[in-house]
Amino acid sequence: MYAWGASLYALECGNVEKAKVLWPAIQWCLEYTERKITHDGVVASDTDEMEGRIPTGTANLSTSCLAYGAFTNAAYLARALNEPACITDKYTAIAAGLRIAIDKYFGADIEGYHTYRYYDGHTTFRHWICLPLVMGINQRKEGTIKALFEKLWTPDGLLVEKDLETFWDRATLYALRGIFKGGETELALNKLTDYSKQRLLGEHVPYPVEAYPEGNQAHLSAESALYGRIYVEGLFGIQPTGFDHFTCIPRLPKDWNEMSLGNICAFNSKFTILVTSVNQNTIKLTVLKEGKEIYSKTDKKGSEFSVEL
Repeated sequence: MYAWGASLYALECGNVEKAKVLWPAIQWCLEYTERKITHDGVVASDTDEMEGRIPTGTANLSTSCLAYGAFTNAAYLARALNEPACITDKYTAIAAGLRIAIDKYFGADIEGYHTYRYYDGHTTFRHWICLPLVMGINQRKEGTIKALFEKLWTPDGLLVEKDLETFWDRATLYALRGIFKGGETELALNKLTDYSKQRLLGEHVPYPVEAYPEGNQAHLSAESALYGRIYVEGLFGIQPTGFDHFTCIPRLPKDWNEMSLGNICAFNSKFTILVTSVNQNTIKLTVLKEGKEIYSKTDKKGSEFSVEL
């Protein structure tokens, strides 16, 4: 988790000196994680962020997905820091192996849904089946999204597990981000609207909550940051690839003529992204920096745009 978050921060910050400070700790985490990879290609772990509240087996989907994200980001960061090519190649290869292993080891058909089991021997639905979508792993996208909304979704968001009454906003916010990233824009927007009305504009405001019944829906500011990431990484699909460049896969809803993300402070710059509808199947992405257009391209919906600042 540290390696994933720190490498993402270092890239998006765009500050070489800060990245150099973080780099040794990121590498330490990745070395430790690599030693935990099992003969099945996934990461051995006896816990997750639920901290032992419910079983997680000896290797769980959450830890392996976070490791995949960490090695992917670290490969970009190594290249940005001009580390030897062998390091970039190594991290890229480990990430590719984890991607394959996640599908092979955790992929399962549960109650007719082509989705994921959370650990070996797990036979029901767990909220973290959304994490492959968050990481851009979409092989089981359709079955996973159906399972999330048909088996786990409630008016208060996702249940931790089917037949449990506990829900955490954390997983709900991750899931909404992942569904946008997976291209199911209209469904994600409808659920995001429902969630926003219920949680942010309803009687329990203004922040997302930790858990219920545990914690009695205490507010958490960190969870609120996850709400913002739905838009940045989900709706606009921003993925850093260096200190001054990123890819972007915008998910413009069909009834919207345009959307914009203004005054973004990232990559050591301040810029604005504007997405406009050209026709039913085509969008235009424009990037403004200091009021000047520095990037403009028209392409099909769902296309990846590569932006250099």
